[in-house]
Amino acid sequence: MHISKLTLVNFRNFKSTKLAFQRGVNTVIGENGAGKSNVLRAIRLLLDDNMVRAAYRLDESDFSRALDYWKGHWIIISMEFENLSPDEAVQALFLHGTAGIHAGPISKATYNLIFRPKKEIRLKLAALDSFDFAGLKAVRDSITIADYETIFTGRSSADFSDPEVYQRIVGDFDLCEFPDETEFPELGAKVPGFLSVTKEVSLTFIQALRDVVAEFHNNRTNPLLTLLKSKSGEIDAAALVPIVGKVRDLNGSIEGLEDVQAVRMHIRQTIKDTAGETYSPTSLSIRSDLPEDAEQLFQSLRLFVGEAEDGYEGTINELSLGGANLIYLTLKLLEFKYQREKMAIANFLLIEEPEAHIHTHIQKTLFDRIAYDDAQVIYTTHSTHVSEVSNVSNVNILGRRGAFCEAYQPATGLNPAQVTSIQRYLDAVRSNLLFAKSVILVEGDAEEILIPALIKLVLGLSVDELGLSVINIRSTGFKNVAVLFHDTRIRKRCAIVTDLDRPFFDTAPNPADNDALAARKRKAIGSETAGARRKIDLDAFGLGNAWVRSFYATHTFEVDLVKAGNHEAIVRSVDKVYTAPATITQAKADLRSGLIRQSGYRTLTMAEQEGKGWFAILLAQTLDHQAVVPGYIRDAVLFAHGPFSRPLVMRILRHRMNRLWATDPAARPRLAAFNAEVEYFGRSALDLPTLRAAAATALPGDVAHAFLDGPT
Repeated sequence: MHISKLTLVNFRNFKSTKLAFQRGVNTVIGENGAGKSNVLRAIRLLLDDNMVRAAYRLDESDFSRALDYWKGHWIIISMEFENLSPDEAVQALFLHGTAGIHAGPISKATYNLIFRPKKEIRLKLAALDSFDFAGLKAVRDSITIADYETIFTGRSSADFSDPEVYQRIVGDFDLCEFPDETEFPELGAKVPGFLSVTKEVSLTFIQALRDVVAEFHNNRTNPLLTLLKSKSGEIDAAALVPIVGKVRDLNGSIEGLEDVQAVRMHIRQTIKDTAGETYSPTSLSIRSDLPEDAEQLFQSLRLFVGEAEDGYEGTINELSLGGANLIYLTLKLLEFKYQREKMAIANFLLIEEPEAHIHTHIQKTLFDRIAYDDAQVIYTTHSTHVSEVSNVSNVNILGRRGAFCEAYQPATGLNPAQVTSIQRYLDAVRSNLLFAKSVILVEGDAEEILIPALIKLVLGLSVDELGLSVINIRSTGFKNVAVLFHDTRIRKRCAIVTDLDRPFFDTAPNPADNDALAARKRKAIGSETAGARRKIDLDAFGLGNAWVRSFYATHTFEVDLVKAGNHEAIVRSVDKVYTAPATITQAKADLRSGLIRQSGYRTLTMAEQEGKGWFAILLAQTLDHQAVVPGYIRDAVLFAHGPFSRPLVMRILRHRMNRLWATDPAARPRLAAFNAEVEYFGRSALDLPTLRAAAATALPGDVAHAFLDGPT
């Protein structure tokens, strides 16, 4: 038996979303605040017998922040199980009160936590007329959290994530229409306490590794003590008798030491001398506090670990953070192993962000090996190294969508061959596309290096600040990765940046051409043909998919870069490529010629001589804030990111003003005036078109205008 689906409705930062799980190891990834901890909490509310009973009583803060007003709404946490055992006890757990007398065994079932207004509140809502918003407000304003109840149901048939189903059962708050019925068979039958699923399954939760040392010092959370307690029940009580006797003898020997007795007498006498006989204690002793009880003996045990080869073993607080976390994690996994030996109907292991302070090689090795035939593992992570060893078919990605978050399953609807291709791409470098807010796919090292550099120089913002991941595919096989971005998979934008490879020189055959020139022309014609085919293929691939769009260099990245107006930056790199004075002079003349056949050819020649990646690194050092971003790259950035927010627009303009202020003192008066308009814009006292018009005057011809004007 394993969890196959988790549906969250109005729970914390989820409005309505589904997570899909498989047997074995599952991964939940996402940025900070995407709801990874909330997913684990939802699972624990349904399956963890160690959760405090009061936790089932949800609070106002548990309602989704996407709701304008929580009162009257329901929170629903619905879990679907698959591969149920035909065992009678398991079947009884999920069939109770919901099956006909001749019903056969089931292999799939649901278990739900529903937090809803009590019946009297639901009846008040049902009595309202359509569009009676005054009455609705009066009822809702009177509701408190005490008017809510928590019920557990089994074998429901409702798809709670469907807005129409939710409105039919809960009501339509926009139209003030609520159902006359207060109970619906599709919610399932209430599961009585004596059949609680938490009592029948084994669940171990390993929380985020933040203060492991404190966990070891707390007897309630100490994983070593938990393990010892679980084993102490197997020790023969008679075997403890001689141990307890030895402890008593040791305590007596310590107490009987001459120095100990002398100090005791001195303390007693000093008290009498100070306070007098009347107010002095009647007795006083110094005793050894070594525990004589079996449980207390276990509590006195401590773990000592050596990290170096010098033979020294230290306590947990002496270990490195990574070492302490690894030990803690290991003990919790052993605790899970002991739990599994209790023969529960299902075993679940939840691990929250396990990568903290753990070396990347250990992360990959450890979580590549966390797999149990008889258990389902679900862990959340920020680590690209952990995600690398995760099966993409078993991954849920959490992403923000305005005021709420939602879950994506990247392998939904893909065939096995496509999944295999994607899995091969998700190494530690490329797997960061799963964590990004949006993605730009590029075909080579030059784009990977220079696009982030150009954005930082021109906008004053890094691609990380913009939430963009520039992913180097190192080929033109974009579709193998871009297929992930789709309405049914990852609903994030993916821009594909590639070359059309159109020639920038005459490719007509000429009998006077030497062999090298003839070969170059043939290669250029072939590249142009391949580029045209690639465009047709990629445009067709993205047709009807709002999440994927392709953007094309007319020629190649290097040629389009110099064509955009960056020839002086490339001129500044000539001395780093060539050493011969004549060659340096000719190269600079080519780049400044204004003729693309000369400047483009020279740029490509320099890139090929140094290697495109190394040349990109050289060029990144010579570019400055006047760099011009080629139009197709600008459009790709604007598509992937979407419109810039007011704070980002302000940061971009201030970056441009600061650069001009430093280089052109004559511009400072108009920049000071323009800065006031930027402030008005920040306070929403000025709209963007008006600000753009003012920017055109204050920053004439500035390279950032193209980003503020939007895509072409």
